[in-house]
Amino acid sequence: MWLYLVAFVGLYYLLRWYRERQVVSHLRDKYVFITGCDSGFGNLLARQLDARGLRVLAACLTEKGAEQLRRQTSDRLETVTLDITKMESIAAATQWVKEHVGDRGLWGLVNNAGIIKPVSLCEWLSIDDSMDILKVNLIGVIQVTLSMLPLVRRARGRIVNVSSILGRIASFAGVYCVSKFGIEAFSDILRRELRHFGVKISIVEPGYFRTGMTNLTQSLEGVKQCWEKAPKHIKETYGQQYFDAFYNIIKEGLLSCSTNLNLVTDCMEHALTSVHPRTRYSAGWDAKFFFIPLSYLPTSLADYILMRSWPKPAQAV
Repeated sequence: MWLYLVAFVGLYYLLRWYRERQVVSHLRDKYVFITGCDSGFGNLLARQLDARGLRVLAACLTEKGAEQLRRQTSDRLETVTLDITKMESIAAATQWVKEHVGDRGLWGLVNNAGIIKPVSLCEWLSIDDSMDILKVNLIGVIQVTLSMLPLVRRARGRIVNVSSILGRIASFAGVYCVSKFGIEAFSDILRRELRHFGVKISIVEPGYFRTGMTNLTQSLEGVKQCWEKAPKHIKETYGQQYFDAFYNIIKEGLLSCSTNLNLVTDCMEHALTSVHPRTRYSAGWDAKFFFIPLSYLPTSLADYILMRSWPKPAQAV
C-alpha cells in the first residue's frame, strides 16, 4: 500500500518536472512589461529577462531608477516612468507599450510594484496610511491589469501578480495583508474569466526577503512614527512595554529576511517562459516550510503558533 503511494507521488512529481521544463518558443520576440523596476524584485527580474534575450519594458517610479537600470542592461530594454496610483500615468504607459508591441501584443505583464510601510497594528494606522497601501498594492494593480489586458489577450500571453505569503495567512501588517488577499482573489477570478482566451495567470507569493520595501532603518522609523501619531487612548490601551516588544519583533523579522532575491525572480521567469506555468509559486524556504503548512492548520492552532511570542497589551483582560 505505502509502496504504491510513494510510487504514485514520485510519478506525479516526475511528470510535473518534465512538463515544467518545456520552454515557450521565440522568446526573443516577446515583450514583457514589469512594474516597480527601481529596485528589488522588479529590478532584478528586468535584468534577468534582458540577459535571456526578451524585450523588457520596465516601468520605474522615478527617472533616476530608470536611468540606473538602463546603465545595467542592454539596448533592448526600454524604460518608462509610471505611478500606478494615477490613472493618467497608467493610460500614458499603456499607450507607450501599445506603440512598442504593435500587432504582436504584450506577452507578459508582471505586476510587481508594491509597498508595505508603515508596518503597524491596524489600530495604530491612520486611514490615509491604509489607503496609500491599498492604492498601490491592490487598486493600482487592478487598474494596470485592466488597462493592459487587451494587449495581453492579443498575444495570448501571461499575467504574473506578485502577492505575498501574507496573502495566504495574515500574521501582521494588517492592511498590507488585506491588499495581498485582494491580489489573490483578483488573480483567481481573472484566471477563470480569461481561460478561454489563452491567457494564463500566475501568482507569486514571496516569503520574507530583503528589498527596498523591507529596508531596516526606514521600516523601523515607520513603526515609531505610527506609534507617535497614535491617539493617547490607544497608547494607554497598549502601553509602552507592548510597543517596545512589538518593535523588537519587527526588527528581528527584518533582520532575518533572505537576501537571495533569485528565489523570487526565478519563479517569475518560469511563469513567463514555461509552456506550463504554475498557478501559484511559493518563493523562499519560510514560505514553503512554515507559512504554507501553517495556513492549512486549524485556525485556533495557527493563531497560537503565530501569537505565542507576542506581548500582552497593558489593558488586556
